[in-house]
Amino acid sequence: MAWQQVINPFNNLILSALVGTVPILFVFWALVIKKMKGYKASLIMTALGILIAIFVYRMPANLALLSTLHGMLYGLFPICWITINAVFLFNILVKSGKFEVIRYFMSTITSDRRLQILLIAFSFGALLEGAAGFATPVAICGAMLFGLGVKPLYASGICLIANTAPVAFGAVGTPIIVASQVSGVNEMAISQMVGRTLPALSLFLPFYLVFLICGYRKSLDIWPATLTAGVSFAFFQWFTSNYLGPMLPDVIASIASIIAVIVLLRFWKPRESWKFADEEQHKQESAASYSSMEIFKAWSPFLLLTLIVLAWGLQPVKDVLNQWASFQFDVPGLHNKIQSISGVPLPKTFKFNILSAAGTAIFLAIVISIPLLGLSLREAGNVFVKTLIQLKFAIITIATILGFAYLANDSGISGTMAAALANTGFLFPFFSPMLGWLGVFITGSDTSSNALFCKLQQSTATAIGINPVITVAANCSGGVVGKMISPQSIAVAAAAGGLVGQESRLFRFTLKHSFILLGLIALIVMLQAYVLKWIVP
Repeated sequence: MAWQQVINPFNNLILSALVGTVPILFVFWALVIKKMKGYKASLIMTALGILIAIFVYRMPANLALLSTLHGMLYGLFPICWITINAVFLFNILVKSGKFEVIRYFMSTITSDRRLQILLIAFSFGALLEGAAGFATPVAICGAMLFGLGVKPLYASGICLIANTAPVAFGAVGTPIIVASQVSGVNEMAISQMVGRTLPALSLFLPFYLVFLICGYRKSLDIWPATLTAGVSFAFFQWFTSNYLGPMLPDVIASIASIIAVIVLLRFWKPRESWKFADEEQHKQESAASYSSMEIFKAWSPFLLLTLIVLAWGLQPVKDVLNQWASFQFDVPGLHNKIQSISGVPLPKTFKFNILSAAGTAIFLAIVISIPLLGLSLREAGNVFVKTLIQLKFAIITIATILGFAYLANDSGISGTMAAALANTGFLFPFFSPMLGWLGVFITGSDTSSNALFCKLQQSTATAIGINPVITVAANCSGGVVGKMISPQSIAVAAAAGGLVGQESRLFRFTLKHSFILLGLIALIVMLQAYVLKWIVP
């Protein structure tokens, strides 16, 4: 017999929500105040979640444990598979000596760390997000900036913050597509609404990123570049999302932004090249020069990565790859053993799509690149093993966090918090982005957050007389600023930036910026609901 989810175990929604948030509040306390290592905080958070699910929500112990294990499997694949290969790519470039060539090439475009952050964290990261999504841009770009000499905390933290602008259209528009499927709101209308919200953030974000690393005065020194990056990205994000749909805004906007900044740098340069004051000597650019062929070989893994990831994002390619090597199984003892509050059995399957996974696209790019980089298969294999050892704690962290996310969804904990926010009435448009933010914090994914809460967003908006496209789009838009503090994203970024064990530093770095940007989006949505009604498609 199936167990039915409970949303209000105390028959008092506020009390139930307070108890349900205990594991989340613990993570904030552990990382911000206690400065606990990420893997320890995630293990305790998951244990608290299991106890609350069993003793408060009356979830059978076997279902609670199986739900957690199901989430941990998803954490290992595909999430850890992306992280491992992203760091493997960076490590193999270092082993081959080709990262020195990349560092030289970047210095020929610009040796200014501010401009490197614009090109890599903001623009190139958006391209990877648009093609692959999940943790790919944070892992790849964080490792690149770290290797170029950007301080580890900034290399990881800036990539997390930069990854807000493209998340809603990530993985070829998957979050928008899922939001439409769950809510019943027209897909194009959601794309248009998100495309009329996030460009304001995209326009502002390049200056914000630069301001964080060097302060107001130094950021003003490169205002032509920040303006060019922001305007080009925001315009094409708006245009593509409003006239072409949700699949290509990130890809087109990121390419336009990269080209626009590089063209600008042909005619304009900052008065002085800026670096971190305490950069280590070995991080400085090499004085050597390299041929065009050497530069091409050094960049070949990233060129291949971009092409393969873009191909992997196409549904026909995915379909073919899944026909070749993909299988799924119903989780024994869990599949259809949980009923939603409406009495519908919840299917629980695990899909092992090894070929079509984004991590495999990265791995394939590496394999093809190995001979171009001048390494043997044995050398590459040794680097892979060392990468696994390097990431052992990050893997534990990611797996346990996803275990809690699945448990929170299956037990009803997530539903409790959503229901509490839905009772805010007239102020619901202000809080609707916070619901998306909360969903991404718990799950690490805007897609998962939309799957969780977009139906609730639609039904609540209809009940209070608000156009549901506003709140459904707000779930997508609010979720993007939850990404930077999601424990899953923090763990991936820490692994990429050499901060494993120091996740609390990274969390504290991004936390206030997440709240600032969330407040901005909440105000925009409130205006859309009651003042700027003409903006709604």
